[in-house]
Amino acid sequence: MADTTGTEKPTSVHSLVFRSLKRTHDLFLANQNAPVSPDENADSISRKIKAKDQYGTVLTLPKGMKPHVKGAAEATDAAPEATNNEITSNGDEPIRENIPNTIANSDTTAAANAAMSNALVLVNKPQQQPSNQLQALVSKKPASVMPKPQWHAPWKLMRVISGHLGWVRCVDVEPANEWFATGAADRVIKIWDLASGTLKLSLTGHVSTVRGVAISTRQPYLFSCGEDKQVKCWDLECNKVIRHYHGHLSAVYALSLHPTLDILLTCGRDSVARVWDMRTKAQVHCLTGHTNTVSDVKTQAGDPQVVTGSHDSTIRFWDLIAGRTTCTLTHHKKSVRSLAIHPKWYTMASASPDNIKEWKFPNGEFIQNLSGHSAILNSLACNADNVLVSGADNGSLYFWDWKTGYNFQRLQTAPQPGSIDPEMGIYAMTFDQSGSRLITCEADKTIKIYKEDDTA
Repeated sequence: MADTTGTEKPTSVHSLVFRSLKRTHDLFLANQNAPVSPDENADSISRKIKAKDQYGTVLTLPKGMKPHVKGAAEATDAAPEATNNEITSNGDEPIRENIPNTIANSDTTAAANAAMSNALVLVNKPQQQPSNQLQALVSKKPASVMPKPQWHAPWKLMRVISGHLGWVRCVDVEPANEWFATGAADRVIKIWDLASGTLKLSLTGHVSTVRGVAISTRQPYLFSCGEDKQVKCWDLECNKVIRHYHGHLSAVYALSLHPTLDILLTCGRDSVARVWDMRTKAQVHCLTGHTNTVSDVKTQAGDPQVVTGSHDSTIRFWDLIAGRTTCTLTHHKKSVRSLAIHPKWYTMASASPDNIKEWKFPNGEFIQNLSGHSAILNSLACNADNVLVSGADNGSLYFWDWKTGYNFQRLQTAPQPGSIDPEMGIYAMTFDQSGSRLITCEADKTIKIYKEDDTA
């Protein structure tokens, strides 16, 4: 007989694949839409393993402790010496051997665990039904309650002071609360009487806009900075400049005095903050790290002693001794233009066009958002009564309760006669030493003083 094996035509891979697909289709066609039958044994094992993994520490009571929930006493008395060793490695055996008959017909383990879990709670609660066994193992979260904000009296406009010939950009109040100083785009620093609002003194010396003023609480000095890259120290006893601090490469936008050390901090468009020795005029540190204009700098006695906010949308905490960043906050999405440190609490706030955020020192933990002031925020101010005020480019003033973030008042500044509507921006603000007067510096070349409404 002739051998025909060598003459068989080989089958292509394509045909074999389709033949295998057809066989698979014929094999499983009958069960295509049929549901998979539940495996009670597998479900029981899964629940036991999950209960042991998540609630193993509360499956049994400590020795000598009596249950506080009715129905758990039988399980505890039946096996007083029971421990987690009763759970086998594969999970096939029940977690507790002696279980009341009322629960044994259902998923026995989880119901006993619920009784044991509730037994650790001092409040008497009714026993959970067997259908809610796993829910009983999970502690229920309390309903969220909106915190009640502290009541604050509404604020109203008290006085409008005119005298500057340009946008008023900065303000600071003297420690004795008798007068305050302002700087403006007319390159003049003016000192005003706080009680009457009359002009006491004008200091000239800057050749460009004055962007920051700070009055020392330790010496009779006033410090100023401006867009002319200059930082000046004024002696208020003779009303003259006695020191210059040279080093900034561009406009200086803000300055701050350390409350306990003879140290001056400045920041500006050169993307750095500089630390100066007040007496020797030497630069102690150059705090580098920001990638855009540093718009504000604040100092405090506790750590972090230096905080900066920048147009690169970050806030940095600095180690004053090492001159390095200890923490960088990147939560803001837009430029940070102003910072405010609470006078009593160990917290701070930062202002950005997206929202106002509150932070906790020293590690910069986020506390809450203060949303609603949708504008370019130029300034923040806070007093000891937990009133936070934000001022914007469009002339809006928002008053917030610091603790709850509740916006309890909104004001809209009115441009002075002769000004146009775009000149309503609020560039700087501060409270006086008592916290009862709010001083704002505005684009209509005026200074406005607000006070609480006594009739409220």
